[in-house]
Amino acid sequence: MSQNSSLVPEKTLFGHPVGLYVLFFTEMWERFSFYGMKALLIFYLVKYHLFTDDDGSILVGSYAALVYALPVLGGYLADKYLGFRKAVTFGAILLVLGHIGMAYEGNAATMMADGSIVRDNQALQVFYFSLALIILGVGFLKANISSIVGELYKKGDTRRDSGFTIFYMGINIGSWIATILCGYLGESVGWSYGFGAAGIGMILGLITFTWGKKYFMGKGEPKNPAALSKKIFLGLSTEIIIYILSILSLVVIWQMVQRHSVVEILLMSTGAISLIYIIWYAAMKSTRIERNRLIALTILIVFSVFFWALFEQAYTSMNLFADRAMDRNVGGSNVPAAWFLSLNAMFIVMFAPIFAWFWVKLGKKNLNPNAAVKFGLALLFVGFGFGALAYGINSSAAGLVPMVWLIIAYLLHTWGELCLSPVGLSYVTKLSPGKIVGFMMGVWFLATAGAEYIASLLANIASLPPSAGELDIEAAKGAYAGLFESLFSIGLVVGVLLLVASPLIKKMMHGIDEEGEDEIVNDDETILVD
Repeated sequence: MSQNSSLVPEKTLFGHPVGLYVLFFTEMWERFSFYGMKALLIFYLVKYHLFTDDDGSILVGSYAALVYALPVLGGYLADKYLGFRKAVTFGAILLVLGHIGMAYEGNAATMMADGSIVRDNQALQVFYFSLALIILGVGFLKANISSIVGELYKKGDTRRDSGFTIFYMGINIGSWIATILCGYLGESVGWSYGFGAAGIGMILGLITFTWGKKYFMGKGEPKNPAALSKKIFLGLSTEIIIYILSILSLVVIWQMVQRHSVVEILLMSTGAISLIYIIWYAAMKSTRIERNRLIALTILIVFSVFFWALFEQAYTSMNLFADRAMDRNVGGSNVPAAWFLSLNAMFIVMFAPIFAWFWVKLGKKNLNPNAAVKFGLALLFVGFGFGALAYGINSSAAGLVPMVWLIIAYLLHTWGELCLSPVGLSYVTKLSPGKIVGFMMGVWFLATAGAEYIASLLANIASLPPSAGELDIEAAKGAYAGLFESLFSIGLVVGVLLLVASPLIKKMMHGIDEEGEDEIVNDDETILVD
């Protein structure tokens, strides 16, 4: 008989565990801080510190890559030692400190008469170290808070996809508010005000998570508390050693943020190591059904790289396109370019409940598409979004491009995101063998890390050379049109390929969506657990 480890009687709200809504608001505030800062990042680098497009985009890509790579380690440490709740708490504390550091503005860079640029190196080093704190904090928080969501639902629970979509809507409410508020404060009042507002959001997230842990019903706790508290060196417990080593690793991350080639090597090496570990686990530690499911999940993760490499143009090439080549005039005033990033979050809030309802409705009729079909649709949507942008640029007369085309692009990209991201998180928890759920969640974010770096390289295809005079609008439009046309083709080709392969991938899942609650499937028999 399984032991009930709940701290309070299980409660539901609108058909879902109350703990889901605690995680919803925690992640909402954490994403408020994260996206509020990220919305300002390329403009802060290019306009305040006078980075070139190439340098600014590659720094954003390196930062974002590390943000998504570190959850592999954070997921492993949570699986093996800390448990998901402790890892999230530690990560949230690091994030608070990082966002506080981002509020230090320093002196703006100046361009000398000979074209050289003088920058405030002290301010830049504080900036880089603050990024390191955020990177490490997200590494401990991001994969593990999603894993807690997964633990709130039993296997085969038809509410799981819907629950992840609701959770994902919380992320985007935070992003929506942050992009508007932090975007306005950063560009119109001062960079320190925009980054400072993001820090306040993270403090609220930490408070929410700490207060609401009683509603997790004992989920996310360490699997072996005795091993975690065991004294192993100088009278220090395993838990304390993990925290100390993590803090010391900040020095390494601090330097890596400034060395993009090292980030590239890290991504390739960690990707290879993760793939080797997956192959080893599939061959040596899993049953036939577990192995097939793990392979299916790995295929989905590989295709997700294509999606995110296209989708994440929002924070580099699409952001700069909005600032430079788009008509942002409304009622005689220019809308801040960063505000257009809020369209994605706004559309998520509008359409997430519809998608959640739609998947549940189809599920009741046994018509819910499998993950491979949803991923294929996501790639088609993101491709069509770039097609709309390319068409808008090419069909516009001389001068700036009407903003309607960027709005259409964000709408299509959002539909693609809703087909892939919350569904992907859900399938990681469903298809992963129980002992490596946290690790595979980390691999999901590692794939996104690689995509972030690839996205920055793609964005630099449309990089414009520095100019002391007026921007050549037609040259800018031509550069962005060429990039968006290429991305349109990639989305369509890869999306169709995945749709064609979807029946085989579905077969490898072995009916994961039809399993009963608490059912363990082995090669030869099905055992029901009390």
